Amino acid sequence: MRIALASDHAAVALKSSLASWLSEQGHDVFDLGADGTASVDYPDYGFALAAAIGDGRAERGIALCGSGVGIAIAANRHSACRCALVSEPLSAALARQHNDANAIAMGARLIGEDMAKACIVAFLTTEFEGGRHQRRVDKLSTSFSSVDTLSAKEFAA
Repeated sequence: MRIALASDHAAVALKSSLASWLSEQGHDVFDLGADGTASVDYPDYGFALAAAIGDGRAERGIALCGSGVGIAIAANRHSACRCALVSEPLSAALARQHNDANAIAMGARLIGEDMAKACIVAFLTTEFEGGRHQRRVDKLSTSFSSVDTLSAKEFAA
């Protein structure tokens, strides 16, 4: 599988370790940076990861920053990216199974390498369940500019 990895400066060490491990597992790893510990802006890397998924350069993405929160928010700004913040394998599996997540985010300051690997295994091996979840996933690609003034009840109609 072609997997894009992106991180800010806080997660470079974890990204590097995961990139090597994923390559050993037979995956084609697309490292989008950052490449060092000098301070960088996580949105730049979240946007790059989402763009790689959106244009087909990557099938899945793994986004890393100090907490995982900022880079997940950045990645989710792209309509083609469904990035879930995960911290253990069950949330990673459910992100795939129910939300068809094509990217996960983790916090390098909050998760150990072994737990990160367990999350990645769950993320890469779980299939999207479809069915009742498909219509919900379809709504995730709807432009909110067209529904900003609607109530949740009106939007669901």
